Amino acid sequence: MDRLLSMRVFARVVEEGGFASAARAMDLSPAAVTRLISDLEAHLGARLLQRTTRRLVLTDSGQNYLARVRGILGEIEEAETEAGADVRDVQGTLRILATPVLASYYLAPVIANWRERFPKAPIELDIDPFPQSHVDEHDVTFLVVEEGVDLGIVARPMLSTEWVVCAAPKYLQRFGTPEVPDDLKGHDYLRFPWQQASGPASRALQLRSLSNGGSVAIHMPIGLQSSSFDVLYRATLDGAGIAVLSQALIARHLEKGTLVRLLPDWIFGRYAISAALPSRRLVPSRVRAFLEFLPGGGRRVRV
Repeated sequence: MDRLLSMRVFARVVEEGGFASAARAMDLSPAAVTRLISDLEAHLGARLLQRTTRRLVLTDSGQNYLARVRGILGEIEEAETEAGADVRDVQGTLRILATPVLASYYLAPVIANWRERFPKAPIELDIDPFPQSHVDEHDVTFLVVEEGVDLGIVARPMLSTEWVVCAAPKYLQRFGTPEVPDDLKGHDYLRFPWQQASGPASRALQLRSLSNGGSVAIHMPIGLQSSSFDVLYRATLDGAGIAVLSQALIARHLEKGTLVRLLPDWIFGRYAISAALPSRRLVPSRVRAFLEFLPGGGRRVRV
């Protein structure tokens, strides 16, 4: 018995809803499909399908086996695609969707190098603040997912980043450097609307301790509120106040000293920069190459 062929036939019978439809889709005879399913059931010692005159119904064993079979077939197709990508040019337009922040600070900085290395793979980059509902319409979608939050989509983590408290040296020279969270109360807060606690402290900045996991809510005077990362980023660099920004996206400023991380034992939260694909199966070589090219390279890296 060709076990791999039997598994493929079984999965296709379920997808097509019948033996005859699966036979046509796979260019096999109905008798061959019937024999392969019977041989598979005999090999497993379990009935996978209940056959009636009107429809097929998966047994409990069939449902469990189908879930495993789909995973195995998906892995095989991924391996075949990856092997083929080594001998084919990376080419074709990459249709990408991303949040505004990731488009500007995660993707844009690598585009010149990508175009130099892969001139046959131009990029079409669309922007959407809430891209998760359009994953099926693009080759790859980039979004930020809070640690522990399930958006109901399959996303591949690229970078794990902490959102940290920071300010420009010129601001700290004028107003002093906070040493503990309570010191923030006397400083101007450059605030995203979504950076807030719940309940009575809804206007407060909530920070989490890296040492013991506890949290504090700090009421700060708001010097600027904006839904734009660019606006708050620029204002922070110019010394307008204290902000909470992604450590991964401001890394070069932290390295150069144009921004200073404050309260190193405290964070606002931890988030994953993730790449969502419309399907795990038959991922184009250009998409695989792009994911490997990006910071993180598909490996979970904490920044």
